[in-house]
Amino acid sequence: MIRHVVLINFRPELDEAAISRALNSVATLKEKIDGILAVTGGANNSPENLEKGFRHGFVVDFRDAAARDAYLPHPEHMKVGKALVEAARGGIAGILVFDYEV
Repeated sequence: MIRHVVLINFRPELDEAAISRALNSVATLKEKIDGILAVTGGANNSPENLEKGFRHGFVVDFRDAAARDAYLPHPEHMKVGKALVEAARGGIAGILVFDYEV
């Protein structure tokens, strides 16, 4: 299984409703793209204060690397990804992506 972790530093002026819509759009990908096992996400709630501006994030679990690789160019992923990148522009760090095998 491949775990795809995405941390987002949304623009400060983006309201919580817009952030929720963006994160919910990611969750809908599970029904649209084969090979996605689970999608979870939300706001950071760690008491450690180490998020460095990345206040929101999500995780997509893929069946395997081939499923992840098919997801990357998928039109639905491209559409959602473009909206997330546009929403994050102006943040200190933008978006951080980290994949690993479980």
